[in-house]
Amino acid sequence: MSKETNTDQQYEQIVALCRDVFLKKMQDYGSAWRILRPPSLTDQITIKAQRIRSLQSKGKQKILEGISPEFIGIVNYSIIGLIQMALGTSDTIDIGEEEATTLYNNYFEKARQLMHDKNHDYGEAWRDMRVSSLADIILMKLLRIKQIEDNQGKTSCSEGIDANYYDIINYAVFALIKLELER
Repeated sequence: MSKETNTDQQYEQIVALCRDVFLKKMQDYGSAWRILRPPSLTDQITIKAQRIRSLQSKGKQKILEGISPEFIGIVNYSIIGLIQMALGTSDTIDIGEEEATTLYNNYFEKARQLMHDKNHDYGEAWRDMRVSSLADIILMKLLRIKQIEDNQGKTSCSEGIDANYYDIINYAVFALIKLELER
C-alpha cells in the first residue's frame, strides 16, 4: 500500500470520526452554532488549541477529556466557521441536520483536496512533525485569523480567513491520525 493510499484511508477514518461527533451534536443542539459570529468561533477554536498546548506542557489533566476530542472540536468548529463565512450568522436555528451535513461534507471535501495538493508538493512532511508542533501551528493560524478579523477581513498579500480554516482542519486531522497511530 502506498503512503498516499494509506493517508487517504487514515484521513477518511478521521472524517468519519469528526462527522459522527458533529451529527450527534446536531441531534442534541440543532444548529444553535448559527448564532456565533466569526470572532466567537475563532475564540472557541483558540480555547481548544490552548487546552491542547496546556495539557501537552503539563503532562497531566484534571478534566478527563483528552487531547483527541479537542482536535475533533477544532476540526468541527473550523468547518462551522467556513459555513458561517458562506451563510453569515443567524439569530435562529435556521438549518436542519440534512443541510448542515451537506455543507459539512462539502467543506471537509475541499479540505481533503487541499491536503492532496499540499501533500503532493510537500511530500507528506506532516508525518515527520510532532503533535505538539501541529498544535502550535494551529495556534499561529488562529492568531493570523484574529489579526485578519481585526483588519475587517482585509489582507495585503496573505491568504484569507478561509484558507487558514482549511489549514487548521488539515493540521488537526494530521494530529488525530498521529494520535491514532500512537495507540
